[in-house]
Amino acid sequence: MKYGDTDLKYGLFLGPMAGVTDMVYRQLCQEQGCEVTYTEMVSAKAIYYNNKKTSTLLAIDDAEFNVGVQLFGREPELMAEMIKKIDNDKITSYDVNMGCPVPKIVNNGEGSALMKEPLLIGKIVEALVRVTNKPISIKIRSGFNDESLNAVEVAHIAQESGATHVAIHGRTREQYYSGKANWDIIKTVKEAVTIPIIGNGDVECGEDIQKIIKYTNCDGVMIGRGAMGNPWIFKELIYALEGKEYTRPTTKEIVDTIYRHGNMLVDHKGEYIAMREMRKHVSWYTRGLTNATRLRNDINRVETIEDLTVLINQFLIV
Repeated sequence: MKYGDTDLKYGLFLGPMAGVTDMVYRQLCQEQGCEVTYTEMVSAKAIYYNNKKTSTLLAIDDAEFNVGVQLFGREPELMAEMIKKIDNDKITSYDVNMGCPVPKIVNNGEGSALMKEPLLIGKIVEALVRVTNKPISIKIRSGFNDESLNAVEVAHIAQESGATHVAIHGRTREQYYSGKANWDIIKTVKEAVTIPIIGNGDVECGEDIQKIIKYTNCDGVMIGRGAMGNPWIFKELIYALEGKEYTRPTTKEIVDTIYRHGNMLVDHKGEYIAMREMRKHVSWYTRGLTNATRLRNDINRVETIEDLTVLINQFLIV
């Protein structure tokens, strides 16, 4: 599929995730074959008020490519102005979050609450398209709840308003991340519009990507929670698409990546913040490994890179 002027070979996207898809983790996923990544979602109002945290959220390393910024908000003109304010050569696209289910976002009429206002969605897309030639996309859910499965209507409006592609998480807002993703919705939307559709939800291995593409005919696949602690999933998906046999990373490869991730985070955010963020990442990286449960019991005491090294050496057999 086309992403701006780029032809994507596989259509593999890393979904924007708060507290996960920072500059460091995006690079680790790109190294494994991810073709498009996004920043953690950034508030348009926070950009307007020059919130200090936004500069970290918007940071893009020189080594990165195809990085989009995901905005959230509900005021079309403000969001358009903020795009003009932050735009630079490192940003290759813009996406609008219309799927976040968190109450504090939804209660402000943002995130998945926008699924209840299709006409406003159109106005937001139109406003952003007017101020940039870069790809503008939206990430939506199947609907706000089971009584309002309106992804087809929203995708139509986005297409008519100038969106270049739409990513669909096959769950409603009320489902949050529970239950099973509804791939039928993704299939129906794909049949209803002509712009590329990116399928999202319950793709956690090579077999899953083959199934979702065959069933929905989607143009690309976005990986969210399946990439937590598993940047190698993109390599696995590529192998599946190419009909190759995939071998999971060894414990040593996982440990080496944990160390590298931690050191990169220290360089990016400083040791104090980096080690606190690594606590959750280590828990994800080590799922299923021998002694991982005991390691996770102690991970919250890690304060320094040295602490992390000692802890891993204590519990993991490499």
